[in-house]
Amino acid sequence: AQALIGKIAAFDAPVLIEGETGTGKELAARAIHYGGTRAARPFVPVNCGAIPDSLIESELFGHRRGAFTDAREDKPGLVELARGGTLFLDEVDALTPKAQVTLLRFLQDQQFRPLGGRRDEQADVRVIAASNRSLERQVEADAFRLDLLYRLKLLNLALPPLRERHGDIPLLAHHFVAKAAARYGKAELPIEAATLAWFER
Repeated sequence: AQALIGKIAAFDAPVLIEGETGTGKELAARAIHYGGTRAARPFVPVNCGAIPDSLIESELFGHRRGAFTDAREDKPGLVELARGGTLFLDEVDALTPKAQVTLLRFLQDQQFRPLGGRRDEQADVRVIAASNRSLERQVEADAFRLDLLYRLKLLNLALPPLRERHGDIPLLAHHFVAKAAARYGKAELPIEAATLAWFER
C-alpha cells in the first residue's frame, strides 16, 4: 500500500479510500496529502456522518453576514479553509441523498456559493473521500449516487484489514510499546517472540 500511496500522491486528482473501520484510512489520506504537491497547504478532515442535512451547505461553503438570523459575521466553510490543500471527506457513505447532490454539484466544477453570497467562488482543493463500506454495493442498493461515485473514484485505494497484513503486526506492536514508554518515561521493553506469534494468530 505504501508504494501505491506514493504513486497516488503524485497525481492531483480525487481519491476514494475504502477499507474496514480501523484500517488507517485517515492516515493514508494524510500520507497522500503530505506526499503530494499540496503538502504546504491545509489538510481539513470532515466527518460526513456528523453533518445534518440542514447544515451541509453552510458547513461546506460557509455563509455571509445576514444570510440567516444568527449570521452576524462572515464564516468560511470547510472548502475555503482547505483552499490550496486537501478536503478529506470521511464516512462519505453516510451522506444523505440531499448532501450527495450538494457535493456532486461542487465536484463538477469546483465552484461554490456561500449562503447569502452574491457570486460563485472557485475552489482549489483536492478531495479525498473515505468509506468503510463498498460504495459500489451502496450504488447497487440505491443508497449512493453512481455519478458521485465516478467523481470521487478517479483514483482508488483499498486498504486491507490488519488480519490480512501480518507484516504490519510486529511494526504496530513495537510502535505502541515505544509510544507508551515515551509517554510514561519508562525504558522500552522488548516484546517476547511468543507474544508476537500470539498477535499474529
